[in-house]
Amino acid sequence: MASRVIPVDPFDLVIFGGTGDLARRKILPALFRRFVAGQIEGDVRLIGAARGDMDRDGYRAMARAAITEFGGEESARKKDLTAFLDLLDFVTLDARGTEGWEPLAALMRPDRIRAFYFSVAPALFGDLAKRLHKHGMADERSRIVVEKPFGRDLDTARDLNRTLARHFSEGQIYRIDHYLGKETVQNLMAIRFGNVLFEPLWNSQYVDHIQITVAESVGVGGRGDYYDKSGAMRDMVQNHMMQLLCLIAMEPPAKFEPDAVRDEKLKVIRALDPVARRNVVRGQYEGDGTQPGYRNQVGNRDSTTESFVALKAHISNWRWAGTPFYLRTGKRLRDRASEIAVVFKDAPHSIFGADAGRHRNILTIRLQPNEGIELGVTIKEPGPGGMRLIDVPLDMTFAEALGPEEADFPDAYERLIMDVIRGNQTLFMRGDEVEAAWAWTDPIIADWEEEGATPLDYATGSSGPDDALMLMHRDGRRWREIRP
Repeated sequence: MASRVIPVDPFDLVIFGGTGDLARRKILPALFRRFVAGQIEGDVRLIGAARGDMDRDGYRAMARAAITEFGGEESARKKDLTAFLDLLDFVTLDARGTEGWEPLAALMRPDRIRAFYFSVAPALFGDLAKRLHKHGMADERSRIVVEKPFGRDLDTARDLNRTLARHFSEGQIYRIDHYLGKETVQNLMAIRFGNVLFEPLWNSQYVDHIQITVAESVGVGGRGDYYDKSGAMRDMVQNHMMQLLCLIAMEPPAKFEPDAVRDEKLKVIRALDPVARRNVVRGQYEGDGTQPGYRNQVGNRDSTTESFVALKAHISNWRWAGTPFYLRTGKRLRDRASEIAVVFKDAPHSIFGADAGRHRNILTIRLQPNEGIELGVTIKEPGPGGMRLIDVPLDMTFAEALGPEEADFPDAYERLIMDVIRGNQTLFMRGDEVEAAWAWTDPIIADWEEEGATPLDYATGSSGPDDALMLMHRDGRRWREIRP
């Protein structure tokens, strides 16, 4: 039985950068799927705003094409699509000038939730916020949504926070990280705090180490210009992987409320030890004859930007003292797979003798693809011949355990945009959280720049540089095999 969808209150949503790639691929298809699900209904208005010379009909035609291409099976429902497109409007607008602001203000309706999605470069955030206030579109029911990258380092993140704070309160700012909208990521909290089975074991007394892997099989693609200025540390570790680390390591919040959850995440970041140079590995993928290497793909033969990072982190608090967290992320790896593996310690004493081998319980949370949870347990191998032990998985792949209808989860953007309209900030980063993440990340990047070393080459379709394997091997541990 499918869960009941509760419609949100009437709202006006303005998408700045409404003709851009993110709007076409994610935002508009996500809104359409929520419309088909019955969560968007009644008096709703969706307004694209961009510099392009386009009218309302042109924008609706563009949206139709985008939803048809990226909207999934629902895009075939032409009756729904026509009804959805009727909600759309468009304003040609200059973020740093005067064009379009008065017509946009005229479209805003009183007594409606107003959400403004900044799907533009961060350099325009301040200009948009300032003009929203100047033209009377910002009130106590207004919310702004800002995409990463939220700064390039601690100083720029602070500047952005100060700029937005001049025009909006912290409770009106939604810093979006789509990883937090994934169903399995949210299940981290349900697994930990909703099951008495796990929480008593969730500490250094029972956990040997934790691995967090976000592996991509694709290269930088059309993001070469952005990526070569960013790299894996800024693009993935400082935000996505930091959020996963926080959710897996944080203390139980008093309540499942936005600031209670984010307070605990902030404590984790502030408890992270500095990372020694020997505990970080950088890599850059090579070409393989059929696909270009990183430098060729970004058009920079001298690039020292990393497309792979692996590191070992420690959290200095009572819960996790002595338990290492191993993080790795990279492009052009063997498979596309994201997972968190909680590796528990060996039993304190084996009654089965040395011949039984070494067996460990591992709780694996698969984020993508094939979202689900797997617990590895040790059992007796069936058959005669003595007590031989083997490890088997207790697997709850959501699509199999819940059925295809229940496991057809909303896309991360669907969930997060609806949370904006509802005013729920639990799955969004707070300003001090972003700054704390940069404060931990910046010294690692500064150390690379001071050292002047180039990233290690690794083969396309591999698991990354050999030094990343040694990061684990010298501790007597091994990375889990990357598999979808």
